[in-house]
Amino acid sequence: MAAAQMTAAASSSVFLPSFEGLRPSTMKVSSVSFRMGGGLTFRSTRGLVVKAATTVAPKYTTLKPLGDRVLIKIKAAEEKSAGGILLPSTAQSKPQGGEVVAVGEGRTVGQNKVEVGVKTGTPVVYSKYAGTEVEFNGTNHLLLKEDDIVGILETDDVKDLKPLNDRVLIKVTEAELTTAGGLLLTQASKEKPSIGTVIAVGPGPLDEEGKRKELTVSPGNTVLYSKYAGNDFKGSDGSEYIALRASDVMAVLS
Repeated sequence: MAAAQMTAAASSSVFLPSFEGLRPSTMKVSSVSFRMGGGLTFRSTRGLVVKAATTVAPKYTTLKPLGDRVLIKIKAAEEKSAGGILLPSTAQSKPQGGEVVAVGEGRTVGQNKVEVGVKTGTPVVYSKYAGTEVEFNGTNHLLLKEDDIVGILETDDVKDLKPLNDRVLIKVTEAELTTAGGLLLTQASKEKPSIGTVIAVGPGPLDEEGKRKELTVSPGNTVLYSKYAGNDFKGSDGSEYIALRASDVMAVLS
């Protein structure tokens, strides 16, 4: 089989098309290459710089989302671990929270106009890879659809999350520490659990007439959910939580 190869020259730059008021993003790659067919090779990525955010020029002072989109000011990534250890930038977890600073006018569902369900000033948690990052007024923001917002979080503990729309917050059952034969499992060999207890549920999705449809699971239910769905969080007490769509819950256990 013929091998396919791509090589990027050292310190090469790629510029995206520019628009008035928007500065092009820049990607610099230092000695990156890979080969397919004869096995994957990936050489030095020293000097890799990716600037993903679209930068809005200072002459623009207002950014108004359209439709059901929401503009969120991103919460800064944690620079220290829980034990006070300073984290390098590569080890800092990507933030999934921020404050709503602007909302669109809403959308039309059937014959009804549905307003965006969050207001400015609301602290929210959103899906990890949702939206478009925008640098506006010198601060990083995220522009995304309302449906990409997982819930409202007014404290620093994820157990207090108030899910939106069809989202469900589940406290994950702890992984088994031993096998059926009594052997102690290492951290790496523990199977990721897909069972947990429902902590909170959203108001439900909108039907074709713009009315809410109640979810079929309730707080207190023990459920089986799709193993690779949703967004994972760790509570202040060390417990694991997951926020996912109700459609990813497969069964109620009793």
